[in-house]
Amino acid sequence: MRRSGFIIVALLLQLFPSALWAEPTPTEITVRAKAMDAKFIGSSIGGAMVIIRDADSGEILAKGLTQGSTGDTTRIMKTPRERFQSIADGAAHFTATLNISEPVFLTVEVLAPYIKKQARVVAQTQTWLVPGRPISGDGLIVEIPGMLVDLLSPQTHLYTGLDQSPFEIRANVVMMCGCSLTDGGLWDGSKIEVVALVKRDGKSFARVPLEIQETMNTFSAPFATDLPGVYEIVLYAYDPKTGNTGVDRGSFIVR
Repeated sequence: MRRSGFIIVALLLQLFPSALWAEPTPTEITVRAKAMDAKFIGSSIGGAMVIIRDADSGEILAKGLTQGSTGDTTRIMKTPRERFQSIADGAAHFTATLNISEPVFLTVEVLAPYIKKQARVVAQTQTWLVPGRPISGDGLIVEIPGMLVDLLSPQTHLYTGLDQSPFEIRANVVMMCGCSLTDGGLWDGSKIEVVALVKRDGKSFARVPLEIQETMNTFSAPFATDLPGVYEIVLYAYDPKTGNTGVDRGSFIVR
């Protein structure tokens, strides 16, 4: 009799496998994007695009931008952190509510800063989400390496003459959260190596170090040449303490 009961139960589970699981439960997951050696990526820099997928099927379960502030500078950058102490209270985040009836393995992809395509980094991680067991509070923090570098001068595809030499190489450099670089500041621009690698007609021509200026985030240096040609600039910013690096490119033509 007992054996017959087991057989009946087994048949029922084969016919109705959903009986193994409870009803779908709304379960939250909070994701934040934090710039390497800096703060959270939020509304001021256009946010980070968060894409949450089912890791097995690739199906997109939720998608959206982080919104909010970069967070509390003192708490994030200056205060030693103890275990379980929040650093993200009030900082930018994306929160999704997934209706799940069983544990699901997620791939979380973050693209940031989303509006700056030439500097955008894709970072991802994976995590389990269990029904009724939210990932909340500081949430899942995904680190975004890099620096946002914009070559301002010479303008892209500028046509100019040798009589305009020396030319100014000028760049804007900020952290991925938009945090500013200044001379001697918390993000000390004088300690960041900013260099223009210059090619002429496809061949290496010069290496030009840029210096921080009084205007925040601004680096510049003169570049002199007495040869016409097509000049390409690969401009990088590099922090020797962290290895954090950003790059931008441009070109101009000298007649």
